[in-house]
Amino acid sequence: MTDGKEPSLFPVPPMAEQERMIEAILFACDRPLSATEIGARLPQGCDVAEALAHLRSRYAGRGVALVRVGDGYALRTAPDLGWLMQTERVEQRKLSRAGIETLAIIAYHQPVTRAEIEEIRGVAVSRGTIDLLLELGWVRLGRRRMTPGRPVTFVVTDEFLDHFGLESARDLPGLQELRAAGLLDNRPMPGAEVTEDEDALDAPTRGQSELFED
Repeated sequence: MTDGKEPSLFPVPPMAEQERMIEAILFACDRPLSATEIGARLPQGCDVAEALAHLRSRYAGRGVALVRVGDGYALRTAPDLGWLMQTERVEQRKLSRAGIETLAIIAYHQPVTRAEIEEIRGVAVSRGTIDLLLELGWVRLGRRRMTPGRPVTFVVTDEFLDHFGLESARDLPGLQELRAAGLLDNRPMPGAEVTEDEDALDAPTRGQSELFED
């Protein structure tokens, strides 16, 4: 029985040369290759399995390892040195108006449920808005309300307080401070019915409900 291939007119390369060939193939390839794919690139008579075994042994303990990925083989950074490849990048993210309003409602009304946020804003809160605040680490899940459905609540985190230089949520600015800083226009905020008298009497002692009125 034969494998259907014509006998080679050239001698089979020595094992060390077969290893070099496979090493070159895997180094240049952008995906794992199966033994069959590797063999198709080598001269006839090469023992791919034995060459791979020798090559894997040769790479043992080095910065690069020969690994098996499914049915394929690839050269990869040694697992214990993966941290050398990590990079840190600061990504600037700008909150949308919906995100700012949602964050403010949570900060001033915590613990607050999604339904309560939507009632105050007057519009539905998209899942992406909450997910972004959770991803930023400024909001976390609080305790569930002991009401029908036991809805989860949202509260601000220590990271939120630290980012804005606050000791606690009680240090959140009032309406007058926000407007003086240009962070709030003269329109009533979502869910708030603020009169001129109430605005004049606004003071930090009003606590977490000073920005939004129920």
